[in-house]
Amino acid sequence: MTPEEIQSRVLHRDASVLVIDKPAGLAVHAGRAGDEHLGLYLDALRFGLPRSPELAHRLDRDTSGCLVLGRHRRALARLGEIFAHGEANKVYWAIVVGRPREEEGLIELPLKKREAKFGWRMDVEERGGLPSATRWRLLGGDGRLSWLECQPLTGRTHQIRAHCAAIGHPLVGDAIYGRGTGTLAGDRLALHARAVSLPFQPNRPPLSITAPVPEHLRTLLTGCGWAGENAPTP
Repeated sequence: MTPEEIQSRVLHRDASVLVIDKPAGLAVHAGRAGDEHLGLYLDALRFGLPRSPELAHRLDRDTSGCLVLGRHRRALARLGEIFAHGEANKVYWAIVVGRPREEEGLIELPLKKREAKFGWRMDVEERGGLPSATRWRLLGGDGRLSWLECQPLTGRTHQIRAHCAAIGHPLVGDAIYGRGTGTLAGDRLALHARAVSLPFQPNRPPLSITAPVPEHLRTLLTGCGWAGENAPTP
């Protein structure tokens, strides 16, 4: 990715906050030596400031959409408070297997990290798991797949993926929780951080940012009833 390409993905920029449209497949932190990650491109997002911006939260490697960064230490501290206290309103779009019986619901299942021989995952664990809650709403479907709006009320790793799988509707393309659903959409995880709202400054309206639907999800969403960027959300 060139500096111009990462700059073209900026959705919001002010003196304190940047929000970028993270592409699916780009890790936010360095992993194995030689792997591409967002840290390689942060210098291109300084826009005249002496320091590169830093992450205020995280997105999984295969999740696309709104990623928030702070442009200086005070901004990072304020954003840290917002995310830690659950004040950030995050909206994700997910394509899941099957159709839920209800039109909306609240998943409250504690999650615990499990180490395994070939990696790790988050499992529902009543004893020892961390409290986790995800609100969801059915936006559309084609009988085989469903389009969900998910709002994580807590910030656990893999929360939406683990919760949807736990109620019997794993995300399309999820190699960890999807039980082989990758064949339904190639190797791409069908999860998009669609929007975020941040009450950054007291007595001012929240910052509200929306990320466009990425190309790899357009066909799936259209099949589930999405009418395009200019159409209102159901």
